[in-house]
Amino acid sequence: MSANLKRGLLASLAIVMFAGCGSESSYTVTPENTTNPFGFDFQTGSLPQPKEPADNPATEEKFQLGRHLFYDTKLSGNQTMSCESCHQQALAFSDGLAVPTGSTGEVLHRNSQTLTNIGYNASYTWANPILKEIEQQLVIPLFGEFPVEIGINDSNREAILERFRTDVDYLNRFNAAFPDDQDAVTFPNIIKALAVFNRALISKDSDFDKGTMSSSALRGQDLFNSEKMECFHCHNGFNFSDSTLHSDSVFVSRPFFNTGLYNLDDEGSYPIEDNGLFTVTQNPQDKGKFRPPTLRNVEFTAPYMHDGSIATLAEVLDFYANGGRNITSGEYQGDGRTNPNKSEFVKGFSLSQQEKQDMLAFLNALSDEVFISNPRYSNPFVQGAAQ
Repeated sequence: MSANLKRGLLASLAIVMFAGCGSESSYTVTPENTTNPFGFDFQTGSLPQPKEPADNPATEEKFQLGRHLFYDTKLSGNQTMSCESCHQQALAFSDGLAVPTGSTGEVLHRNSQTLTNIGYNASYTWANPILKEIEQQLVIPLFGEFPVEIGINDSNREAILERFRTDVDYLNRFNAAFPDDQDAVTFPNIIKALAVFNRALISKDSDFDKGTMSSSALRGQDLFNSEKMECFHCHNGFNFSDSTLHSDSVFVSRPFFNTGLYNLDDEGSYPIEDNGLFTVTQNPQDKGKFRPPTLRNVEFTAPYMHDGSIATLAEVLDFYANGGRNITSGEYQGDGRTNPNKSEFVKGFSLSQQEKQDMLAFLNALSDEVFISNPRYSNPFVQGAAQ
């Protein structure tokens, strides 16, 4: 079995795997349960409330515990990295790299996605229809071995828990967040607290939200929503992604699209490191299909695409204008424009220089400076940070 397929199966079976870990095998996640409408303030502004699992309603205590865990290297197996290592607030909780490196030095194959409005995602990771809750997705970076990210495993898991049990501040935080648990310092509770923090990362203060877009951005918005460019087919709604879920959702769609980034064999294949949805489904028509990410804060999250292979937003526009990418030489040679699995909406278009500037102005109008500097989301271990 290839390492790529192993990764797909690991992701699909993540919850089953975690349920078999020692004394905490009772941990379960029930996707798409009802939302708790009371108590915690997600500070969504005009946006809808994110949908919460019934077994993990948000509280301020869970949020603050999750925030501390998110920024703490003690959570990693060798204490060299934290969640923040790949998800930096100043970059809208991305990392500015094409692909990240895990705690043991292993280079990953996928770009670190922004955590902007992650609580509204209908599915998680770049290409897995099975992961429908943040709680499910978190198992992969914490415990995954193909590749190693945070690096928690059977040989170090008890030592990691002991780091928190012997820290008086953390012990108090765990007990406050999970007051009914005799032993609150457990990995299921770590996952729940991290999920609450992630779910509360709401971006809602862009020029688009405030109705303060420039005339250029307004023209770009018209282009974005035009049949000429087709952007809105995959990046629509308040979160600029078809793959969106919230507390009032009636119909939930979890689409995945091939954009013609590669076509290695004229049969739709992408590099063996990552064939997208195909890795999970093994359906040849799913080769190269990935979840459409939110475009909120897209200005801060370069480089782009699932593998970080396009450096700038201007180049992304050129890519779509060409109807895909033609690589004429080298390891990844192939004409993505003729990829048989390519979305019908990636058909190419022409833009004047003014239209291109207008499109960039609109995309930049989705930037939220408040979000990337909000002290509520910031590193609590920095001197002077809000606790």
